[in-house]
Parts: sequence; C-alpha cells; structure tokens
Amino acid sequence: MENSYSAPALEKGLDILEVLCQSENGLTQQEIASKLGRNLSEIYRMLNCLVQRNYVANYANTYTITSKLFQLSHFHPPTYRLLTEALPIMEGLSRLVSFPCDLRVYNNGVQTVVAAIQPPNGLGFMTRVGSEIEVAPSASGLVLLAFQDPVIKEIRIKESLPNKPDEDIEVFRNSLKEIKLKGFASIKSKQYAGLHAISFPILDMNGNAIAAMTVPMLARIDGTTQFTQEQVENLLRESVLNLSRKLAIGQIDS
Repeated sequence: MENSYSAPALEKGLDILEVLCQSENGLTQQEIASKLGRNLSEIYRMLNCLVQRNYVANYANTYTITSKLFQLSHFHPPTYRLLTEALPIMEGLSRLVSFPCDLRVYNNGVQTVVAAIQPPNGLGFMTRVGSEIEVAPSASGLVLLAFQDPVIKEIRIKESLPNKPDEDIEVFRNSLKEIKLKGFASIKSKQYAGLHAISFPILDMNGNAIAAMTVPMLARIDGTTQFTQEQVENLLRESVLNLSRKLAIGQIDS
C-alpha cells in the first residue's frame, strides 16, 4: 500500500546525509544538488541546518559528513553495551596474540566495523572503524550469515549477493552450512596473500549472530615466532565465550 504521508524536508535531509556518506572527499553544494537531481535552492537551507546541528561540516565550501551519526549509533543501548564489554577483551586478546582484532556487525548487505584494536607492536592487517566490507567471502561475513534464523539468513544472502548467478549463491549457501557445523570461520584470504582470518559469532539468546569478532593473521617471513592458527582459534573462542558470559547472551560450544 502506498504511503499517504510524506515529509519532503526530512527526505531531502536524509538524501544529503546519504550522498555525503558515500563520498570520501566531500562535495560542493553544486555537486550535491547534481547527484540528487535537485537545484541549489532546494538544498541550501537544509545543508545549513545540518551544519548547525553538526551532522555535516563545511570546509571551504566543501561539505563532508561528521562523526556525529557514528557517535549516535553507539548510544543505542545494545551496541553501547556490546562495545563496553568487548573492547577490554579485544585489547587483551590482541596484546596476547600480537595480531589485530576487530568487531563487525551486519548492515543491509554489508558488514560494518564497529571496533578495531591494534596490537602494541602496531603491526598487522587492520581494518578502520566505520569501514563497510563485503559479506562474501570474508570470515566474519560467513559467521554473520551462518548463525541466523533460516528466513533472515535467506534475506541476507539476497542482500549480500545481488545480481550473482544462482550457482554462486548455492556455493555460498553451502559454505554457510559448513561454518554453522564448525561453529566459526577460519579461512585463507582470497584477496591478500599470506592473510588468514579467524572469526567467531557473538550470539543472542536465540543463537543468532549479533556481531562477529575477528582476528586477521598475517604470516611473517622474517623467522619471528608467531601464535599458530590453532592457538589463535582457541584463544579467540575463549574471548568470545567470556564476552558472551558478560553479556549473559548466547554461548558457543564448538
């Protein structure tokens, strides 16, 4: 049924925020208007309002998104609680294994990095907080979809693999079954040589993944001793179990 209610001003504001979120270098008023198919007079007042409310910054007539939306997202109680409990555990794990550790959540066909810890030595493959990453074929993407209600899982598969051939979707669906049976994902990167990612789901009371904690292992070639894949898997499992206990939510028994 067609929605009989409309809010043109709100829609213009949201359109501006969305187009700026997709731009890395900022946009001028003319560029924003062009991308939205609107004239300057339609967005001028709305842009000024967004700047005054600190959702958008204006640097030399170039507009960029601020961090306010990201900050507000962390005021949501479940996310705030998750981060509050997860960060100390992630810091301890990263310090112990000397690899980075990050936390990702599913978000409309992609996964968003909501926390990232770098080991004390500052070395390793690390993703930036706020980054949006493809679900397939990453380890974290696999666990975020594998541990879901069947209906939600199918919805997310379609969102994550748009315009993919049925054969590719079926291969991906089968890989999710394997991950679900194993209890976590531990795979070699298909994008970077020498990178191996291990990811465990953080589960809710119904056994559905609300986030994925991931350790990307980057092999050294200088003879420096590193934790083995199996050791990191076990330590990451313990960390996620510890986090689950603190959150009083799902447990991982694998």
